[in-house]
This record gives sequence, C-alpha cells and structure tokens, in this order.
Amino acid sequence: MGEVNKDKNYCALPIVPEREFKADVNNDRRELLITNEKKWVNGTVLHYYFFDKETDGKYVILNNGQREWKTWTTNEEERNVVRNAFKQWISLGIGMKFKEVATREEAEIRIGFMRGDGAWSYIGRDIIDLELSKDERTMNFGWDLTRNPSEIDTAIHEIGHTLGFPHEHQNPKAGIEWDEEAVYAALAKPPNKWNREKTYHNIIRKIDPDTVQGSNWDPNSIMHYPFKAGLIKKPVQYQNGITPAGGFSERDKLWVRTFYPPMDNADLEELPLLVSNKLSLNHGEQKDFIIKPNETRKYNIATFGASDSVIVLFEEGVDEVFYVAGDDDSGEDHNANINVELNRGKSYILRVRVYYSERQGEISVMYW
Repeated sequence: MGEVNKDKNYCALPIVPEREFKADVNNDRRELLITNEKKWVNGTVLHYYFFDKETDGKYVILNNGQREWKTWTTNEEERNVVRNAFKQWISLGIGMKFKEVATREEAEIRIGFMRGDGAWSYIGRDIIDLELSKDERTMNFGWDLTRNPSEIDTAIHEIGHTLGFPHEHQNPKAGIEWDEEAVYAALAKPPNKWNREKTYHNIIRKIDPDTVQGSNWDPNSIMHYPFKAGLIKKPVQYQNGITPAGGFSERDKLWVRTFYPPMDNADLEELPLLVSNKLSLNHGEQKDFIIKPNETRKYNIATFGASDSVIVLFEEGVDEVFYVAGDDDSGEDHNANINVELNRGKSYILRVRVYYSERQGEISVMYW
C-alpha cells in the first residue's frame, strides 16, 4: 500500500452490526464462533465481477448542493491490477479459487471504482450473509490503482478482507497506544476526509481478539496500514511511523494456508446413503465428502451432535464446482440441515466445517 506520506489513502471498512449471541452461549463457544464465522468453507469458488454499465454508479451531493454522477466503472488497465491481485492470493497455494464472471448475478464479489469513496470491502461471508442486492458493491477502489506499482497491495488488502481477514493494526495484541486526537485530525484531512466515527471504526477501535491472526502482532502484514510519525505513542519504536514491508508477510502466508490449505478433490471419501459418518475434527477443521445419489429425488443432509457447524453442498462440473445449498447452525440450538434435490448420474461435494463441539468426536453427518 505504499510509503507513508501526507497524501496516503486508507481502506475504510463498511460498518455492519456486531453479532449478538444467546445468553446460553459460553465464552469458549463464543470465541470459536467469532474466529471462524466470517471464513468460507475451504474449496469455495468465489466469482468476481467488475461493474461495466453506464448506469453503474451513484449521485453524490457536492458542498454547493449540486449533484454529481460518480461512475463505478474503470478501464482495462486498472481492472488488470485487481485481476493480478487475485492471482497473488492463488499463488500462495490456497484451497480457495476466484473466477471472473460476465454478470453481477453470477458474482459474490462485485467490484466498483467509485472515485472519492475510498477503498473498502465487506469481510468474508458478510458479502452473502448480509443479503446485499446484486446491484450493490461488495468492494470498491476509490483512487487510481495504476498510479503506482505498489497499489497492487491495496487490491491484495481488500481481497484479504473478502477472505475473512480484518485489519492487523487493530489487533489488540499489538499494544498500540494512539495519539487519538492526532489520528482524528490526520484522517479528517484530504485525501480521506473521514469523520470521527469512521476513523474510530477503522483505526483506533480494538477488534475482538478472537478475530485476529494467531497470538502475535504482525506489523508487516498485508492487512496492516502504514502510519506516519506522530500518530503512535507506543510502542516507542514506531513513534516515527511504521511502514509494512509490502506484499505478503511470512505470517500472512502461514495464516491463510491455515484456514484455506491446498485441496485435492480427486480422492474424497464417499458418503453412503443412510450411513452416519463420524467426524473426528478439531475446532475449525473441515472434512469433505463425495455424494453420488442412485436416484433423482429430494434428500436431507444434516449434522448430528452438540456442535456448531456449517455444511455446504457443491455440484461437480467439468472444471469447476457449483454451489447448490448450505446451512450454518452456529450459535443456534439446532443442527445444520439441507433439503435439496439431487440428480442420479451427477456427483456432489459436501464440505463440513466444525466451529465448535461440546464433546470432540461426538459429531456425525448423514444423508437420506
């Protein structure tokens, strides 16, 4: 995201309601749910789309009261910066995949380039869980990504949010003590022009410790902002500013592979009809199955046992898997359950990720 200077633009995450848990959700369970709830099941193919119509954009009200149209479209050169950023994530050998599509209706990730609206993305599964309109952006780039080669880090950073990773500089384990009024004053100036609420939400606020990467602070993370001198009081070595090295840190690479390790669908265990399969999974782990129905009809697919899990079903295609249905029972008093029509002669992949279990090894999955 470049060297710190007076013209630095920052990423501003959308403010979404914090999840409220039922009173009977204990602390251990809550911590594990927060750690995992915005992450995707590994092996998901996320489709992205660049807004490309003349009608894609919005009017903004200027200081003089007049309206000005701001387009969400851009040129091919800038789109290529974002395409290359997706490739950078894939080059780490993760199990997730990204595919560009031609229509917004096909896309989970919908990308705009509205100038002056900042760079931002919703975090992880918020892009589907919030049930946004297909005409709404889930990611935006508010300045020209071709102005400097280092701006690819801006695109990589925003894609990191879409994968479920928060801002590293808001890690409560960092021990950062801000000169808060200096931060508010700096971000109120151009090019950001943030109000206090936006500055608090994106910089000063300490995020839940259960959402951060590992046990230590990583000042070189791709998810960390650079900051100029005079904004940080402690640690003292950063009073003169902090500039991440650029690109992925070693811990970025480790952490994304922890949640999304490399995958191979070639040798998946088949889940037989009417046979309960015991899941010996640790918290946060995932197991995948192949399902080959012997007749075309409606089926139920469900987990059993005191647990919080997400199950997602995909249909195998020639060179891609296609989402069919999913259910997430996290924080609820029931188990994940899918009722869906499956077709004889087709193969399906069931992915099961366990967030939490009261008694490890006492969870199972079955279809009937």
